[in-house]
Amino acid sequence: MKTPKRLLPLVEEGLVDEVLRQLKSGKEAVVYVVRCGEEIRCAKVYKEANQRSFHQAAQYTEGRKVKNSRRTRAIEKGSRYGRKEQEDAWQSAEVNALHRLAAAGVRVPKPHNMLEGVLLMELVADENGHAAPRLIDLELTPEQAREYHRTLVMEVVRMLCAGVVHGDLSEYNVLVAADGPVIIDLPQAVDAAGNNSAADMLNRDVTNLAVWFGRFAPELLDTDYGREIWAIYETGKLDNDVVLTGRFEVSDQPADVDAVIREIDDVIMEEEARQRYKQSLAQ
Repeated sequence: MKTPKRLLPLVEEGLVDEVLRQLKSGKEAVVYVVRCGEEIRCAKVYKEANQRSFHQAAQYTEGRKVKNSRRTRAIEKGSRYGRKEQEDAWQSAEVNALHRLAAAGVRVPKPHNMLEGVLLMELVADENGHAAPRLIDLELTPEQAREYHRTLVMEVVRMLCAGVVHGDLSEYNVLVAADGPVIIDLPQAVDAAGNNSAADMLNRDVTNLAVWFGRFAPELLDTDYGREIWAIYETGKLDNDVVLTGRFEVSDQPADVDAVIREIDDVIMEEEARQRYKQSLAQ
Protein backbone atom coordinates (compact mmCIF):
# COMPACT_ATOMS: atom_id res chain seq x y z
CA MET A 1 0.00 0.00 0.00
CA LYS A 2 1.01 3.63 -0.37
CA THR A 3 3.01 4.83 2.60
CA PRO A 4 0.90 7.16 4.80
CA LYS A 5 2.43 10.60 5.29
CA ARG A 6 2.87 10.13 9.05
CA LEU A 7 4.97 7.00 8.45
CA LEU A 8 7.37 8.59 5.93
CA PRO A 9 9.85 9.75 8.64
CA LEU A 10 10.21 6.14 9.84
CA VAL A 11 10.85 4.96 6.29
CA GLU A 12 13.39 7.74 5.74
CA GLU A 13 15.17 6.84 8.99
CA GLY A 14 15.35 3.18 7.97
CA LEU A 15 13.11 2.06 10.83
CA VAL A 16 10.41 0.79 8.47
CA ASP A 17 11.01 -0.87 5.12
CA GLU A 18 7.43 -1.35 3.97
CA VAL A 19 3.90 -0.56 5.08
CA LEU A 20 1.83 -3.69 4.51
CA ARG A 21 -1.70 -2.72 5.57
CA GLN A 22 -3.85 -0.83 8.04
CA LEU A 23 -4.69 -2.97 11.04
CA LYS A 24 -7.23 -0.83 12.87
CA SER A 25 -8.41 2.71 13.50
CA GLY A 26 -9.32 3.42 17.10
CA LYS A 27 -10.40 6.36 19.23
CA GLU A 28 -6.83 7.57 19.71
CA ALA A 29 -4.71 6.14 16.89
CA VAL A 30 -4.45 4.32 13.58
CA VAL A 31 -2.36 1.15 13.62
CA TYR A 32 -0.50 -0.23 10.59
CA VAL A 33 1.27 -3.53 9.99
CA VAL A 34 4.80 -2.81 8.76
CA ARG A 35 7.89 -4.75 7.76
CA CYS A 36 11.16 -3.91 9.48
CA GLY A 37 13.88 -5.98 7.87
CA GLU A 38 12.74 -9.57 8.36
CA GLU A 39 10.39 -8.72 11.22
CA ILE A 40 6.72 -7.81 11.03
CA ARG A 41 5.79 -5.10 13.53
CA CYS A 42 3.05 -2.56 13.99
CA ALA A 43 3.20 1.22 13.85
CA LYS A 44 0.75 3.15 16.01
CA VAL A 45 0.07 6.61 14.58
CA TYR A 46 -1.48 8.84 17.23
CA LYS A 47 -4.34 11.05 16.10
CA GLU A 48 -4.27 14.77 16.72
CA ALA A 49 -5.98 15.87 19.92
CA ASN A 50 -8.98 17.34 18.08
CA GLN A 51 -9.51 14.05 16.20
CA ARG A 52 -9.50 11.78 19.25
CA SER A 53 -12.65 10.70 21.04
CA PHE A 54 -10.58 9.89 24.13
CA HIS A 55 -9.58 13.23 25.65
CA GLN A 56 -6.76 14.11 28.02
CA ALA A 57 -8.98 14.46 31.07
CA ALA A 58 -7.30 16.01 34.10
CA GLN A 59 -7.83 12.81 36.08
CA TYR A 60 -5.50 10.94 33.70
CA THR A 61 -2.73 13.52 33.54
CA GLU A 62 -2.70 14.19 37.29
CA GLY A 63 0.60 13.12 38.81
CA ARG A 64 2.52 12.97 35.54
CA LYS A 65 5.90 14.62 35.80
CA VAL A 66 7.19 17.12 33.25
CA LYS A 67 10.90 17.54 33.95
CA ASN A 68 11.42 20.83 32.11
CA SER A 69 10.00 23.78 34.08
CA ARG A 70 9.49 25.86 30.91
CA ARG A 71 7.35 23.08 29.48
CA THR A 72 5.39 22.84 32.71
CA ARG A 73 4.59 26.56 32.65
CA ALA A 74 3.67 26.44 28.97
CA ILE A 75 1.30 23.53 29.54
CA GLU A 76 -0.34 25.31 32.44
CA LYS A 77 -0.82 28.47 30.31
CA GLY A 78 -2.26 26.50 27.39
CA SER A 79 -0.10 28.27 24.80
CA ARG A 80 0.50 26.77 21.36
CA TYR A 81 3.88 25.52 22.53
CA GLY A 82 2.24 24.25 25.72
CA ARG A 83 -0.42 22.33 23.78
CA LYS A 84 2.27 20.71 21.65
CA GLU A 85 4.26 19.75 24.74
CA GLN A 86 1.13 18.35 26.36
CA GLU A 87 0.46 16.30 23.25
CA ASP A 88 4.04 14.99 23.20
CA ALA A 89 3.74 14.08 26.89
CA TRP A 90 0.46 12.25 26.22
CA GLN A 91 2.03 10.19 23.44
CA SER A 92 5.27 9.44 25.29
CA ALA A 93 3.25 8.26 28.31
CA GLU A 94 2.43 5.02 26.48
CA VAL A 95 6.08 4.40 25.56
CA ASN A 96 7.15 5.00 29.14
CA ALA A 97 4.42 2.74 30.49
CA LEU A 98 5.27 -0.05 28.03
CA HIS A 99 8.95 0.02 28.95
CA ARG A 100 8.11 0.10 32.67
CA LEU A 101 5.60 -2.74 32.44
CA ALA A 102 7.66 -4.91 30.10
CA ALA A 103 10.54 -4.68 32.58
CA ALA A 104 8.14 -5.83 35.31
CA GLY A 105 7.07 -8.87 33.28
CA VAL A 106 3.61 -7.59 32.38
CA ARG A 107 2.12 -9.00 29.18
CA VAL A 108 2.29 -5.93 26.94
CA PRO A 109 3.69 -5.43 23.41
CA LYS A 110 7.43 -4.77 23.30
CA PRO A 111 8.12 -1.14 22.27
CA HIS A 112 10.91 -0.56 19.71
CA ASN A 113 10.99 3.12 18.69
CA MET A 114 9.03 6.35 18.96
CA LEU A 115 9.42 8.98 16.24
CA GLU A 116 7.28 12.05 15.49
CA GLY A 117 4.10 10.75 17.07
CA VAL A 118 4.46 7.17 15.79
CA LEU A 119 5.11 4.24 18.12
CA LEU A 120 6.84 1.25 16.54
CA MET A 121 6.26 -1.91 18.53
CA GLU A 122 5.84 -5.66 18.52
CA LEU A 123 2.98 -7.15 16.52
CA VAL A 124 1.05 -9.41 18.88
CA ALA A 125 0.28 -12.57 16.89
CA ASP A 126 -2.05 -15.56 17.15
CA GLU A 127 -1.06 -19.22 16.72
CA ASN A 128 -0.98 -18.77 12.92
CA GLY A 129 1.31 -15.73 13.01
CA HIS A 130 -1.50 -13.34 12.10
CA ALA A 131 -2.42 -10.24 14.08
CA ALA A 132 -4.04 -11.42 17.31
CA PRO A 133 -7.79 -10.77 17.70
CA ARG A 134 -9.23 -8.47 20.35
CA LEU A 135 -11.06 -10.03 23.25
CA ILE A 136 -14.28 -8.33 22.13
CA ASP A 137 -14.18 -10.32 18.87
CA LEU A 138 -14.12 -13.76 20.51
CA GLU A 139 -16.72 -16.16 21.83
CA LEU A 140 -15.38 -18.01 24.85
CA THR A 141 -16.18 -21.19 26.70
CA PRO A 142 -16.75 -20.83 30.46
CA GLU A 143 -13.35 -22.45 31.05
CA GLN A 144 -11.59 -20.01 28.71
CA ALA A 145 -13.38 -17.07 30.33
CA ARG A 146 -12.27 -18.13 33.81
CA GLU A 147 -8.68 -18.72 32.64
CA TYR A 148 -8.37 -15.41 30.79
CA HIS A 149 -10.04 -13.52 33.63
CA ARG A 150 -7.64 -15.05 36.16
CA THR A 151 -4.67 -14.18 33.95
CA LEU A 152 -5.77 -10.57 33.45
CA VAL A 153 -6.56 -9.97 37.12
CA MET A 154 -3.03 -11.08 37.98
CA GLU A 155 -1.68 -8.83 35.22
CA VAL A 156 -3.52 -5.93 36.89
CA VAL A 157 -1.76 -6.93 40.11
CA ARG A 158 1.60 -7.06 38.35
CA MET A 159 0.96 -3.62 36.83
CA LEU A 160 0.05 -2.18 40.22
CA CYS A 161 3.19 -3.67 41.75
CA ALA A 162 5.05 -1.70 39.06
CA GLY A 163 3.14 1.43 40.11
CA VAL A 164 0.86 1.64 37.07
CA VAL A 165 -2.94 1.54 36.61
CA HIS A 166 -4.20 1.08 33.05
CA GLY A 167 -7.18 3.40 33.46
CA ASP A 168 -9.16 2.21 30.43
CA LEU A 169 -8.92 -1.57 30.54
CA SER A 170 -11.71 -3.50 28.84
CA GLU A 171 -12.38 -6.20 26.26
CA TYR A 172 -11.49 -3.65 23.56
CA ASN A 173 -7.82 -3.30 24.51
CA VAL A 174 -6.85 -6.86 25.27
CA LEU A 175 -5.43 -8.99 22.46
CA VAL A 176 -5.49 -12.78 22.66
CA ALA A 177 -2.11 -14.01 21.46
CA ALA A 178 -1.09 -17.61 20.89
CA ASP A 179 0.02 -17.82 24.53
CA GLY A 180 -2.80 -15.84 26.12
CA PRO A 181 -4.07 -12.28 26.71
CA VAL A 182 -1.87 -9.23 26.08
CA ILE A 183 -2.78 -5.75 27.36
CA ILE A 184 -2.55 -2.83 24.90
CA ASP A 185 -3.39 0.90 24.62
CA LEU A 186 -1.73 2.67 27.53
CA PRO A 187 -1.44 6.43 26.78
CA GLN A 188 -3.92 7.14 29.59
CA ALA A 189 -2.09 4.92 32.14
CA VAL A 190 -1.71 6.62 35.51
CA ASP A 191 0.82 6.51 38.31
CA ALA A 192 -0.78 4.59 41.19
CA ALA A 193 0.90 6.62 43.91
CA GLY A 194 0.59 10.04 42.27
CA ASN A 195 -3.01 10.06 41.06
CA ASN A 196 -5.95 10.56 43.41
CA SER A 197 -8.27 8.69 41.04
CA ALA A 198 -6.03 5.61 40.74
CA ALA A 199 -8.08 3.45 43.11
CA ASP A 200 -11.33 4.21 41.28
CA MET A 201 -9.70 3.61 37.90
CA LEU A 202 -8.28 0.26 38.98
CA ASN A 203 -11.64 -0.83 40.37
CA ARG A 204 -13.32 0.21 37.11
CA ASP A 205 -10.73 -1.71 35.06
CA VAL A 206 -11.31 -4.88 37.07
CA THR A 207 -15.09 -4.43 37.02
CA ASN A 208 -14.98 -4.12 33.22
CA LEU A 209 -13.19 -7.47 33.06
CA ALA A 210 -15.71 -9.12 35.38
CA VAL A 211 -18.66 -7.83 33.35
CA TRP A 212 -17.18 -9.02 30.07
CA PHE A 213 -16.09 -12.46 31.22
CA GLY A 214 -19.28 -12.77 33.24
CA ARG A 215 -21.12 -13.14 29.93
CA PHE A 216 -19.51 -16.58 29.62
CA ALA A 217 -18.95 -17.46 33.30
CA PRO A 218 -21.70 -15.68 35.29
CA GLU A 219 -20.16 -16.39 38.71
CA LEU A 220 -17.43 -13.82 37.92
CA LEU A 221 -20.06 -11.08 38.20
CA ASP A 222 -20.15 -11.65 41.95
CA THR A 223 -16.43 -11.08 42.49
CA ASP A 224 -14.83 -7.93 43.88
CA TYR A 225 -11.16 -8.27 42.97
CA GLY A 226 -10.65 -4.56 42.33
CA ARG A 227 -11.28 -3.33 45.85
CA GLU A 228 -9.52 -6.37 47.30
CA ILE A 229 -6.38 -5.67 45.25
CA TRP A 230 -6.31 -1.99 46.19
CA ALA A 231 -6.85 -2.74 49.88
CA ILE A 232 -3.85 -5.07 49.89
CA TYR A 233 -1.81 -2.51 47.92
CA GLU A 234 -2.53 0.12 50.57
CA THR A 235 -1.08 -2.15 53.25
CA GLY A 236 2.18 -2.41 51.30
CA LYS A 237 1.83 -6.19 51.08
CA LEU A 238 0.81 -6.57 47.43
CA ASP A 239 3.17 -8.71 45.35
CA ASN A 240 3.01 -10.81 42.20
CA ASP A 241 2.34 -13.98 44.20
CA VAL A 242 -0.59 -12.62 46.19
CA VAL A 243 -3.47 -15.04 46.73
CA LEU A 244 -6.79 -13.37 45.97
CA THR A 245 -10.27 -14.43 47.00
CA GLY A 246 -12.41 -12.12 44.89
CA ARG A 247 -14.11 -10.96 48.07
CA PHE A 248 -13.93 -7.63 49.87
CA GLU A 249 -15.46 -6.82 53.22
CA VAL A 250 -16.14 -3.17 53.96
CA SER A 251 -15.14 -2.36 57.53
CA ASP A 252 -17.99 -1.14 59.74
CA GLN A 253 -15.61 0.05 62.42
CA PRO A 254 -15.84 3.83 62.98
CA ALA A 255 -12.73 5.80 62.14
CA ASP A 256 -10.56 6.71 65.13
CA VAL A 257 -10.57 10.44 64.50
CA ASP A 258 -8.89 11.23 67.81
CA ALA A 259 -5.95 8.99 66.92
CA VAL A 260 -5.56 10.72 63.56
CA ILE A 261 -5.60 14.14 65.22
CA ARG A 262 -2.99 12.99 67.74
CA GLU A 263 -0.73 11.83 64.91
CA ILE A 264 -1.12 15.18 63.14
CA ASP A 265 -0.33 17.05 66.37
CA ASP A 266 2.78 14.91 66.89
CA VAL A 267 4.02 15.72 63.39
CA ILE A 268 3.41 19.45 63.95
CA MET A 269 5.27 19.37 67.27
CA GLU A 270 8.20 17.51 65.70
CA GLU A 271 8.42 20.05 62.90
CA GLU A 272 8.26 22.98 65.35
CA ALA A 273 11.05 21.42 67.42
CA ARG A 274 13.11 20.90 64.25
CA GLN A 275 12.66 24.54 63.25
CA ARG A 276 13.65 25.76 66.73
CA TYR A 277 16.77 23.63 66.59
CA LYS A 278 17.72 25.04 63.18
CA GLN A 279 17.22 28.58 64.46
CA SER A 280 19.44 27.91 67.47
CA LEU A 281 22.22 26.73 65.17
CA ALA A 282 21.92 29.88 63.07
CA GLN A 283 22.33 32.21 66.07
